[in-house]
Amino acid sequence: MPKITRAAKAPGPARLAGANPISTPRRAKGTPAPSNPVGARARRSAERRDAILAAALDEFSARGFAATRLDDVARRADVAKGTIYLHFADKETLFQELIRVEIGPVVQVLEIASHTDMPLRQVTDRLIEVFVREVFETRRKDVIRLILTEGPRFPALAEFYYREVISRVMTTIRAMLRRAHERGELRTDALVRFPQLLPAPGIVAIIWSGLFDRFEPVDVRAMMRAHFDMLLAPGSAP
Repeated sequence: MPKITRAAKAPGPARLAGANPISTPRRAKGTPAPSNPVGARARRSAERRDAILAAALDEFSARGFAATRLDDVARRADVAKGTIYLHFADKETLFQELIRVEIGPVVQVLEIASHTDMPLRQVTDRLIEVFVREVFETRRKDVIRLILTEGPRFPALAEFYYREVISRVMTTIRAMLRRAHERGELRTDALVRFPQLLPAPGIVAIIWSGLFDRFEPVDVRAMMRAHFDMLLAPGSAP
């Protein structure tokens, strides 16, 4: 399964057509290429926005949501504080966009991977790889850890995360488990009723890594496979 990346920019009409029907004169050797100030400004703006999001993740992870100041984010991103307001209305909006940018692509991949008629165990093997490679081994796990720690104190952030991430993931997983139950792959409908059981070891792994990994590292892939072995074993409950 390919790594999750940002969507590539679509080719322009001339490129889609295969050739530009309008010929343009060649520049004399040594003549600088004409500048594109609009494109250059757009690139710089996108770069600053990415730098702000990266700095925000560092600050939120180090200080928590409440203690993080936009002045500190701006300093870490090497931009003026006013530049942040060109892209984000306030700190909460910045945090929300961090969730969209970091976690949104993973949710899309999970939705695609789950909408298949493959046996459930094959799908779960794929989901393990997506979680380990695209979440646990990246800074995305820090975003999830922030929600776990800051959500109880900031209900609006938890509500946003539930709406943008959890509800979509639960809908996808529940539909996948319902199809598996209808095919006879599950002995009961317990997993359909409680789809939270399926991704539970991923949450445990994120919490464990933040608190106890330096004492006893956990093999996330092996732990998740053991979980699914017990959960999906023939004759076992659920």
